[in-house]
Amino acid sequence: MGRGVALVALWVFTLFPVAWMLMTALNPAAGGGNARPTGITLANFRFVLGEGHFGRYLLNSTLVAAGTVLASGLLALFAAVAVSRFRFRFRTSVLVLVLVVQMVPLEALVIPLFIQARTLQLLNSLLGLVVVYVAFALPFAIWTLRGFVAAIPVDIEEAAYVDGASWSRMFFTILLPLVAPGLVATSVFSFITAWNEFVFALTFLGDDDKYTVAIGLRTFFGLNTTNWGAVMAGSTLITIPVMVFFVLVQRRLTAGLVAGASKG
Repeated sequence: MGRGVALVALWVFTLFPVAWMLMTALNPAAGGGNARPTGITLANFRFVLGEGHFGRYLLNSTLVAAGTVLASGLLALFAAVAVSRFRFRFRTSVLVLVLVVQMVPLEALVIPLFIQARTLQLLNSLLGLVVVYVAFALPFAIWTLRGFVAAIPVDIEEAAYVDGASWSRMFFTILLPLVAPGLVATSVFSFITAWNEFVFALTFLGDDDKYTVAIGLRTFFGLNTTNWGAVMAGSTLITIPVMVFFVLVQRRLTAGLVAGASKG
């Protein structure tokens, strides 16, 4: 009985913000600041996607998130293979440096990265934002994938070489499928980082047509008034891609987390 009550309380505590967000997004009076439901309407969503240009922001965030996931996953996998399979000078120093970079507060990097992006003419571009997000995601991704690669017996790779496989064929047919759960786990982290990040997007982007959803949502907050219907409709639209992405990868994500916990 006690466990059931605790479980229900946890579900209510977890789902109440989502339910409130949906009710406010569908409330026709929410735009005027009235929190009491007076009906159901899609006007807030039409306003957000039309006058609010939120469709463009969603496209920008999708491009940034996809670029971050693909680039960070590929680079992290190659780096993890390098530090796990090859012995080279300063190998341990590289691993420690990766860990130290992950410990640096992101806020402390705003000004240095802004200056570098300006020097490289990457300001006010989605490409520059992708480069920054990839740099943020790489330390976690490298450390996570390193454990997966190190857990794969070297004998499997040597057997493939004996059978005549090249390194590229061994990589794509043997190594890549075995570390796929780890790639999914790191991809989720990279996707959420790129999708939700606000400070660097606000600092790097200047044109309205290049805003991501995190900045686009801010446009519905006025100086003296706030269109809460639009805010909640935009928040709902921001949440949906994350939920869809999680549903698509949740099986492999669970396998990756369990494997990472058991393999150390």
